[in-house]
Amino acid sequence: MKIDKLGDPRLHYKTPLKPTPFHARTAAANRQNSWGPWGGYTTALTYDDDAMEHTAIRNGASVYDLCPMVKYRISGKEAAAYLNRLTVRNAAKLSVGGVHYTIWCDDAGKIIDDGTLFRLSETEYRICCQERHLPWLIDSAIGYDVQIREETEEIAALSLQGPCTYSVLKAAGFDVADLKPFRMRTFAFDGGELMISRTGFTGDLGYELWTTPDHALALWDHLFVAGAPWGIRPIGTHALDLARIEAGFIITNVDFVPSHQAVREDRCRSPFELGLDWLIDFDKGHFTGRRALVQEKATGSSEWAMVGIDIEGNVSAEGSLIYHDQKHEVGYITAAAWSPSVKRNIALAHLKRPYHAEKSGNIWVEVYALRELQFHKLMLKATVCERPFFAPARRRVTPPGLF
Repeated sequence: MKIDKLGDPRLHYKTPLKPTPFHARTAAANRQNSWGPWGGYTTALTYDDDAMEHTAIRNGASVYDLCPMVKYRISGKEAAAYLNRLTVRNAAKLSVGGVHYTIWCDDAGKIIDDGTLFRLSETEYRICCQERHLPWLIDSAIGYDVQIREETEEIAALSLQGPCTYSVLKAAGFDVADLKPFRMRTFAFDGGELMISRTGFTGDLGYELWTTPDHALALWDHLFVAGAPWGIRPIGTHALDLARIEAGFIITNVDFVPSHQAVREDRCRSPFELGLDWLIDFDKGHFTGRRALVQEKATGSSEWAMVGIDIEGNVSAEGSLIYHDQKHEVGYITAAAWSPSVKRNIALAHLKRPYHAEKSGNIWVEVYALRELQFHKLMLKATVCERPFFAPARRRVTPPGLF
């Protein structure tokens, strides 16, 4: 067995989590000293106050460290053909400088993961996702003239989100006035390059900034100087999670289990069951899972539905079970919160069909509320509703408003 400079690989669990290229700044700002693991990196959960950080997302400008997000470079003359086989959307239709959200499935039509696909050139793409999939990506590339490598450690990325982010970028000297949602542009910065994409995970106006680790601290400092008049502040995962629930976005291993990780076969979900069937391009030719998905669509055999629900009261219901007529268990909640933005008690949930639609009129959520060291059982009325819960028009306006 090979022993590298880090020691015996059998003792990998003793190796500390990696700091991101922005760690010198995030550690200095983290007054709560609140950290958590993400993809082998240490990442801030809360810097100062969750409520104020969420307020920055919805009313000002916020910065989130994206470095731990897994990133793969797909290159070669058959990159588009390969991605068309791998994912459910048509990667060939994605123009250079464009980004789209996509998913990929196994042969049974069950989702492995979701992510964003960036087309960097005619022959180069970048996939950004939650989990690592290099063996699956390589196996799927058999017969294609493509090169695949993970580039997570080669990129320093920040998410700049909130209604004032266009104003911050303008003050920082980056002209993104005509940059439309799901488009990207490259700028010169600090002797290197900075790519800015109009993307994000908050459902609000926002951008993601991509550079190399050697320019990371300069980028952080530049943004915070430019953004000072708008009260720019770093945010942790807790505030971002609240924002993504308001936006109705799902997370791998939180709202669904990747099919190749599921121990129980009935835990896997198809695009139809997660409300992601709108992504599928059945006309582009064969892709992994197509036969199973064609059959599922034709037979209407989907067992579950991913829905948004409104719950009475203000007690957050994460992890709660859902009942029909307060008697029969018909689903469960994966993410929930009291939303400051819409002033509603909201949740993302899996419901057995047909309780998501025609039999949705008598749905109840069983919540255990902690009150001075005792749990009180509450049966709260719930209503199936449309996602997203929060979708301000400013997220798509081009050019954005100067708030």
